[in-house]
Amino acid sequence: MRGFDFSPLYRSTVGFDQLQSLLDSVTREAGTPTYPPYNIERLGESDYRISMAVAGFAESDLSLEVKQNVLTISGKRNEPEGVNYLYQGIAGRSFERRFQLADHVEVKGAKLENGLLHVDLVRQIPEQLKPRQIPITAATPKAKAIEGSLAAAE
Repeated sequence: MRGFDFSPLYRSTVGFDQLQSLLDSVTREAGTPTYPPYNIERLGESDYRISMAVAGFAESDLSLEVKQNVLTISGKRNEPEGVNYLYQGIAGRSFERRFQLADHVEVKGAKLENGLLHVDLVRQIPEQLKPRQIPITAATPKAKAIEGSLAAAE
């Protein structure tokens, strides 16, 4: 396992505490389980999809929860009683996967199709946070009126 030292990054940034903690958490979680396998796809400019192989799990066996920008996908399957396996190569064990979602990423929906759980995500940035053009206007000089000059002329 390779270790990364992010301390030079910490010295040259201000206000990126969340980014630094995310980088630290990624390096700490190097020993995370690999079951079930998953893909993360980018479908468009702001659309994403997580596809997870959950063969053997029914919709009622799966659970999705979003809390504080963390998407948790868990599965718990009850083994049928009275089954005597000669060889069991299909994994059906319980699992829990957590995905850290970026700010303004929301879960659009989820569907189970051909043994794959597809979770659709969309990034919706609020209007006040989107970049906007600021028009530059030329300053027009104000005409100065000399007090009393009109009254004296009459």
